[in-house]
Amino acid sequence: MSFWETFYKNKLALTGSGIVLLLFLVSLFAPWVAPYDPGQIDLKNVLLAPSMNHLFGTDQLGRDVLSRMIWGARISLKVGFVATGVAIIIGTLLGAVAGYYGGWIDAVIMRFVDIMLCFPTFFLILAVIAFLEPSIWNIMIIIGLTGWMGVTRLVRADFISLRERDFVQAARVIGAGDLRIIFGHILPNAMASILVAATLGIAGAILTESALSFLGIGVQPPTPSWGNILTAGKDNIDIAWWLSLYPGLAILITVVGYNLLGEGIRDSLDPRLKK
Repeated sequence: MSFWETFYKNKLALTGSGIVLLLFLVSLFAPWVAPYDPGQIDLKNVLLAPSMNHLFGTDQLGRDVLSRMIWGARISLKVGFVATGVAIIIGTLLGAVAGYYGGWIDAVIMRFVDIMLCFPTFFLILAVIAFLEPSIWNIMIIIGLTGWMGVTRLVRADFISLRERDFVQAARVIGAGDLRIIFGHILPNAMASILVAATLGIAGAILTESALSFLGIGVQPPTPSWGNILTAGKDNIDIAWWLSLYPGLAILITVVGYNLLGEGIRDSLDPRLKK
């Protein structure tokens, strides 16, 4: 059974891919989908409850919450892809070198991974951001630089199992160099695990960015972000429940969607589930 046949039979995976696709389309067409300018202040319509004019209500400055959430989806996607891309590149390179060469190189890299894993990732991010300007690019790079350890261990395990396969031995016999073997022969066979890790990593990066923005050290206003919309909801929780409910649901659904997609890809690539 092929990958696509297995994937199409997985209803949860299809649900996750539908959520991810919808989020991508909303982000892509935000200028046309958003009913209002996300930065437009209207002090005459402060903290309006959801209505036909403002489906998700307005915030403390009279800005349309739905429009801000639609534009905030762009921030979430940008953070997810860039941060995960940084983590995947670092983790893949270190894992490939450790798994292929082994010996003292493997020992040094994996001890460094163990040291990094000793630090709580979120608090490590908080400590780094405390010394830097809380810009969107700093957030993305920092999340990526603190999220590569799991990818390293995953890629290393794949390389250890693949480096002694017959096709690798044949490449050595014909005189292929280490770089050609690593990137031309072994890495393509490890891409399935990397793809799953990337999909799940995007969900984690979006959740981390939302938490940082909620604490006030992530994406800074007036740039809309689901996290800083939640901050406004916290300040007005007694009178404006919609400021907490809708961005919270958006974060929940997005993270669940990416997790379902990642699980579906993993199950579809698992040969033990194919008949």
